Amino acid sequence: MLLAGIALGLITGLVAGGSFANMAATRLRWPALLFGAVIVRYAAEAALGFGVEAVDGLRLAIFGGAFGLLLIGIWANRRLPGMGPVFAGVLLNAVAVVVNRGYMIVWEPALTAAGFTPADLTPFYALLTVPVTDPQFLLHAGPLGDVIPVPIPVIGTVASVGDLFITAGLAFLVFSVLVRQRSDAGAIGQDSMPLTGLAGAARLPRPLGARIAGSIAAETGLAQAAALERPLVLAGPGPGLAAPALAPLPAELGGAGAVSIPTPGVVVRARQHPYSRLALNGSFSALWVGQLISLFGDRVHQVAIAFLVYDATGSALAVAGVFLLATLPNLILGPVAGTLVDRWDQREVMVVSDILRASVVLVIPVAAAVDLALIYPLVFVITSVSLFFRPARTAVIPRIVRDDELVTANSAIWIGETIADIIGYPLAAIFVAFLGASLPLAFWLDAATYLASAALIATMFIPPIVARVAPVGIGLLAELRTGWRFLRHETVLLANTVQGFVGQFTIGVLLVLTPIYAVEALSASPVEREVRYALLEAGMGAGNLVGGFIIGLIGSRLRKGRLVIAGYTAWGACVAGLALTGQLDVALGLMAGAGVANMIFIIPSQTLFQERTPPDLIGRVVGFRFSIVFGGMTVAMAVGGIMGEAVGVGPVLAMFGILTAVAGLAGLFVPAVRDA
Repeated sequence: MLLAGIALGLITGLVAGGSFANMAATRLRWPALLFGAVIVRYAAEAALGFGVEAVDGLRLAIFGGAFGLLLIGIWANRRLPGMGPVFAGVLLNAVAVVVNRGYMIVWEPALTAAGFTPADLTPFYALLTVPVTDPQFLLHAGPLGDVIPVPIPVIGTVASVGDLFITAGLAFLVFSVLVRQRSDAGAIGQDSMPLTGLAGAARLPRPLGARIAGSIAAETGLAQAAALERPLVLAGPGPGLAAPALAPLPAELGGAGAVSIPTPGVVVRARQHPYSRLALNGSFSALWVGQLISLFGDRVHQVAIAFLVYDATGSALAVAGVFLLATLPNLILGPVAGTLVDRWDQREVMVVSDILRASVVLVIPVAAAVDLALIYPLVFVITSVSLFFRPARTAVIPRIVRDDELVTANSAIWIGETIADIIGYPLAAIFVAFLGASLPLAFWLDAATYLASAALIATMFIPPIVARVAPVGIGLLAELRTGWRFLRHETVLLANTVQGFVGQFTIGVLLVLTPIYAVEALSASPVEREVRYALLEAGMGAGNLVGGFIIGLIGSRLRKGRLVIAGYTAWGACVAGLALTGQLDVALGLMAGAGVANMIFIIPSQTLFQERTPPDLIGRVVGFRFSIVFGGMTVAMAVGGIMGEAVGVGPVLAMFGILTAVAGLAGLFVPAVRDA
């Protein structure tokens, strides 16, 4: 799978007009350290294969030292795009190896599911046979080991969470090195050498024996709140930032299938496209990859917790309670959290938030085994911590991208989430079904992705803020008043917030009722209920991907206010349409349409706040917006759960869908909304 990441970077880089000459011109810091670490690692494994007892006795020192040297070398090169994710992934794998005294553990059920046997393991690996409910699983750092089966021909293997970060980082690195201009590809330090061979240095590859020879382990990472609008279970940090989007093939088919060579004009345009420029931004790519992989973990977590609660209670109201608790802190604590974020170092806020969330997610399955009711306060705590991450990330984005890249960056945020939706939900359903009684592993994997995200964010460079707005007094309350006063007198932002308060009732209702809709309204479908639910979410993700990419390309040329109006109107119509069908294929189409509409109102709204709010106020202003908008969504979740229990899912979706469409159309009569 690492080879797949490198191949993806090569293909997209060459399609975008990149050149291998740029790779040769790129320089690394401390290359001897990087390659020395790889040599030590492979020489030690070869010695173990020949039965050298001295190496076996020192395996912890040897492998631990190799990983340590590799981490130092990667950290020295962290400014290169993609190196941040590689660092986070290597760090997770290093922890697993050190905890297990020089072995990388492989979970036996995952090994079997991938089509291998213990005989396929090399001396670098140790088989972990205990169930995930056994304390020994955690004591052996089981969630960081190879626990994710990848039963795909040719690349079939068992992967760790760290592997996924490394693969994504290598794809970014190769792409950025190929497409960067020669003037930007010079030496980054005095102790440097060409980049050639970095692929072997960035990850200590771990083949699983003869049947996995030539392939490298893949990687994977519930709930995360959308940047401004769409919270999921546990109200996580929101979608990741932009991946380097695949540019259209700059060639024309002709004759007998021949492909013409791109013209220089096409190459220049591809290199200068905002998506390509964002991929060359090391801080941006680090944040995007961390969030994307965390979103994959969250999808597994979301499917697991929804059906954990539903199976234990059989109640739509109980499931709605999880989602309700995931948004309630936004209503209560949003402005306070935003104000404190404006005071603090925002990179540190994101790192600490990820670590705290990982700690709480880790104990969810343990708490559920003691008493299912304990899930609810834990969900509340995780969302409360996320209130600090979300405004910090929102405030950071305009500081790490150019002004003319902001709309594209916000579009790319949602492209990251939709990648997780389209790929993550189906994989999550399959993985949760595979886990069976080992369901706690779904939560522990999510915790591991939070830790990796924290490590990755720590590598980012974020310019400092210069205060522009003086507080109206001294202290926390004075800072809160300053933020509220700005929002109240900023007509466009206030009107957008009021419209969002009413328009997003449907999001709350759909969020809590989608699992029930999949079980009850689509009961005629022969597809398993978990798969139906995952497909519905993936359908919305597909719409998000299309809508986000389109807005990223043309959104800067359109009035943001009118996009918001069109988005809310279309969103409401699609949700109301769900009430009229019991066919899975029709429901998938409507969810895809809702996903497109979702992007049409989310991206312009987020961009308006980032463009019109001073950097030193954005945390508290966005915090107030979160509280107001999520207040409406929280009410809708509570009412939707109660009404869904009383009258059924269909009537509730129809009523709230119509309400949202009316709220969207009402914006036509408000100049501050229409002309923004």
